[in-house]
Amino acid sequence: MSSFVKFYEEKGVFHLELHRKDKKNALNTEMYTALVEALIHAEQDPTVHIILFKGGNNCFCAGNDIADFLNEDAIAPGSPISNLLHMLVDIKKPMIAAVSGPAIGIGTTLLLHCDLVYATNNTVFSLPFVNLGVCAEAGSSYLLRQQIGHVKASELLMFGDAFDSDTALDCGIINEIVPEEEYWSYAIEKAEALAKKPQQSLLATKSLMKTEQEQLHAVIDAEIAQFSKLLKTEEAKAIFKRFLNK
Repeated sequence: MSSFVKFYEEKGVFHLELHRKDKKNALNTEMYTALVEALIHAEQDPTVHIILFKGGNNCFCAGNDIADFLNEDAIAPGSPISNLLHMLVDIKKPMIAAVSGPAIGIGTTLLLHCDLVYATNNTVFSLPFVNLGVCAEAGSSYLLRQQIGHVKASELLMFGDAFDSDTALDCGIINEIVPEEEYWSYAIEKAEALAKKPQQSLLATKSLMKTEQEQLHAVIDAEIAQFSKLLKTEEAKAIFKRFLNK
C-alpha cells in the first residue's frame, strides 16, 4: 500500500484519503495501484457500506502526475490507470466524494462515478485534456454528455477551462456547496447516515440506476485507445515537457 493513499473503516464508512500534498494529490502509478487495492478491499469487506473519497483541506486532486504521461504506456490497457478507470464502473457500493480546492482531470472525472458529491465554494474543477493534447478519460466523454447534455459537455471538454462550484452545481456534477470549515464533517455525516440504511436496499437502488456498465467499459476502452495514441504525438510530448519545465 502506498503512503500516499490511506484508508480506514468507521461506522460502516470506508474513508479513502489521498496524501500527496506537496504535489496537490496528483496521482502517480503507485497511487493508482493503491486505489485499486483499496477499492477491492472495500467491496469485499461486509462491514463497509459506503465508500468516501477525500483529498485534503483545500486540495482534492490535481489530476494525473504529468511526468507519468511521458511514459507512452501510462494509460495502456492493463495499466494501473486503466484498471482503476474500469473498476470505478463496477463498484457496487455507494460512493461519496468530499471535494475542496483543485479537482483537475481525474479529480473531476472520478466524481462522475460517485453517487453523491459535496464541494466547497473554493473548489476549482477542470477537464484540461484537449489543452494537454490528449482526450477525455474515465468514461467522461459519455457520462458528462448524459449528465449535463451534449452542448455543455462539449464546452467543458473542448475548451478545458476551469469552472467553479456554482457551475458544477448548476450542471448537476455536485449535490451541494458546503462551507470549507464544514465540508469534511458534513460529507462524513452524510456517509454515516447512508451506512445506516438497509444495505441490500441501498445496493439494489444503486444497481437499478447504474445499468450501463457494458457501454461504459466500451467507452473507456475507446478513450484509452485514443488517449494512448495521442500521448505518442509530438504535440502532446511538447506540451507535457513545457508543463514540467515551468
